[in-house]
Amino acid sequence: MNSNDPNHSPLRDVAQNAEATARYLADMQRVLLDMGANLEILQRETRVHCRGVGVEGDRWYHARLRALPVERALRDVLKSVNSLTDGLEKSAYKRRAHDETVVNTGKTRKEKELEKQRKKNPQPLQAAPHRGEERDTGRNPGYGGPASIYDLDRRSA
Repeated sequence: MNSNDPNHSPLRDVAQNAEATARYLADMQRVLLDMGANLEILQRETRVHCRGVGVEGDRWYHARLRALPVERALRDVLKSVNSLTDGLEKSAYKRRAHDETVVNTGKTRKEKELEKQRKKNPQPLQAAPHRGEERDTGRNPGYGGPASIYDLDRRSA
């Protein structure tokens, strides 16, 4: 596609190349990991602040109970960010595996087609060797030797 085309999307080019997709997803993962690190710091600071805010007449645990929903919300956000980063990594591997599967599928289909053709048109078997050629073990080592222990006395002479 032409880059002047109004329908052109740069991510279309990225999606069509497994290596570019992996690089793009790795960049996104880095951004999310940085965001996650900042959220962890925010979570700690928020916890310290919220648990430290007391109201006159509170018991020692009231500030903690008021802080729990805020802490839980930030913890849920961190879980989501971590699952996103894991999902991005998994997506990059799946994208690369897709390309490998496409390449291997073509090869597998060609092999299956050749195997079908071999089954339909088997090669004719060669005629059995003559009696005189059977004793010639120099040409085909491993073939033409004694078939059983009873044949040993015939070959020994």
